[in-house]
Amino acid sequence: MRIAGRKISGGTIAVYLTVIVVTIIMLLPFAWMLSASLKLDRDVFAFPIEWIPSHPRWQNYVDIWTKIPLALFIYNTSKLTIIVTVLQLLTSSFAAYAFAKLHFPYKNTLFLGYIATIAMPWQVYMVPQFLLMREFGLNNTHLALICLQAFTAFGVFLMRQFYMSIPNELCEAARIDGMNEYQIWAKIMLPLSKPALSTLTIFTFVTTWNDFLGPMIYLTKTELKTIQIGLRMFISQYSAEYGLIMAASVVALIPVLIVFLSLQRFFVEGVASSGLKG
Repeated sequence: MRIAGRKISGGTIAVYLTVIVVTIIMLLPFAWMLSASLKLDRDVFAFPIEWIPSHPRWQNYVDIWTKIPLALFIYNTSKLTIIVTVLQLLTSSFAAYAFAKLHFPYKNTLFLGYIATIAMPWQVYMVPQFLLMREFGLNNTHLALICLQAFTAFGVFLMRQFYMSIPNELCEAARIDGMNEYQIWAKIMLPLSKPALSTLTIFTFVTTWNDFLGPMIYLTKTELKTIQIGLRMFISQYSAEYGLIMAASVVALIPVLIVFLSLQRFFVEGVASSGLKG
């Protein structure tokens, strides 16, 4: 088959068709959520599905702000997400620099031990963590979630892999010029690691923004809850307001889309470059 003077093989066409089909399948739930957010509760699960509502109910997007304190929940979620993301970028990049470019006793052993914690599910140690935070008097505070999520083994691993791809000669030259390790990290390593930092930003932002179990365990006061916990308020003992749930879910998805779309170019580059050297 020829298109614009170029010959395209059948295999290439099959790959493109497969990608298109998979993409459509992955986007269907989001399309259904957007459609359901403009319907009455009784119409959400109607079959066949009316993908474009004949009488869209835009009132759902007004009611979600009055039925529950959605603005407060978005503020709480934004505060937690921004603080945790900034702390993870700082701690992960700083620790990764030490593991990648510095020499100290038992460096590899410490790194392997720290990275091994990735294999342990959080559900295994969430109870001891809860007891520890309660003993510290941090139960029912945002500080408990911030302290628990400020450090991540995955972030250290990702940043270390990227730092390993940066020539050691740059650090040696900087040391000869009189820079200390803090200056090398801040003035050389960080500016060169924008792709890896962008990748870690996306992972951390999405994970923290969508976190449900952590806030559910530590936060019981309404004024402290996040948007993921707040969505449960649309579910009463006898019924669920599915139209409002979907409308609030669409609103909650917007910040994630903005962050991902603004950093996707660096995200692809970061994923590729962080695996150059092991």
